[in-house]
Amino acid sequence: MGPRHPLGVHAGRDSFAPMTTATTSSADPGAAGSGPALAIDIGGTKLAAGIVDADGTVFGHRQVPTQQAGRDADQLFATLVQLVDQVQATWVGLRPGGGPLPVVCGVGSGGPMEPGGEAISPLNIPSWRGFPLRARLREATGLPTYVDNDAKALTLAEGWRGAAIGARDYLGMVVSTGVGGGIVLDGRLLDGERGNAGHIGHITVEPDGRRCRCGSYGCLEAEASGTAIAAITGRPPAEADAAVIARTGTLVGRAVATVATLLDLRLAVVAGSVALGYGDAFFAAAQREIDARARLPYAAGCVIRPAGLGSDAPLVGAAAVGFRGVGLTLQNEEGGGGERGE
Repeated sequence: MGPRHPLGVHAGRDSFAPMTTATTSSADPGAAGSGPALAIDIGGTKLAAGIVDADGTVFGHRQVPTQQAGRDADQLFATLVQLVDQVQATWVGLRPGGGPLPVVCGVGSGGPMEPGGEAISPLNIPSWRGFPLRARLREATGLPTYVDNDAKALTLAEGWRGAAIGARDYLGMVVSTGVGGGIVLDGRLLDGERGNAGHIGHITVEPDGRRCRCGSYGCLEAEASGTAIAAITGRPPAEADAAVIARTGTLVGRAVATVATLLDLRLAVVAGSVALGYGDAFFAAAQREIDARARLPYAAGCVIRPAGLGSDAPLVGAAAVGFRGVGLTLQNEEGGGGERGE
């Protein structure tokens, strides 16, 4: 293990082990021993930004609905920069004594994207196709900037500060406007050749199902995302009846069982407005489907549980992307490797 870094993390990005629990604050950010991260979350529903310190505490959280940010690519980016400027001004106001300024910008965004987030094409943001987000943000903020898939970012956050603390092998998921995922194996976040590993939203769960925006049919995102639920029912996802909630949970459980069997996983942690909004009924349906389909001994007993960070998760995850990008491994104080699954 490398020398102790003042952030309470370790040098190197080959491993990932978690820490404790995140909190949100609007004052008294305290001293982290080094600079915090400027964290940005980009999704089809909202753009959000905040400052996150090395303890996973979020300060100055601001957001704007994506649909109100403008349809043109440059107009959307200008709105994002304005949001970032407001967050940084708030941070300066919270630190009248001259506390540490952000040392890195970390971003979680919907995908797919090119390696390192050099160009992103979020399915839920049609105006950004091949948009050079990393370079534009680096220029706008003057900070080293790192971009990753938002669901991978959330997966990092849940291992660092949330419901996957202590687990070396797990699946993280977001079931919201879209569906995304990230995978940690042997304590390491998987990237894949182009940085899109874990994209569980495009696993087929209904072979003869609805056409997906990716071009395939019956993808989990085309059947169980908030966008899909609204299209299928003609109502907002929040107004779903018991049958729709059960079906959504079942399809998510079907995808989780597939991934658990493929990768020898015993834990899935799920966030997002649909999953968390549907609550116990959703998770019970998902668990029943996992139990019915993950039958091999190593996958049997895979558990699905709600994410632990709530609304903080996207920004804590974006900060984790930034810290990881500058070569810092999120480690517990003992530097332990955590447990395998449950």
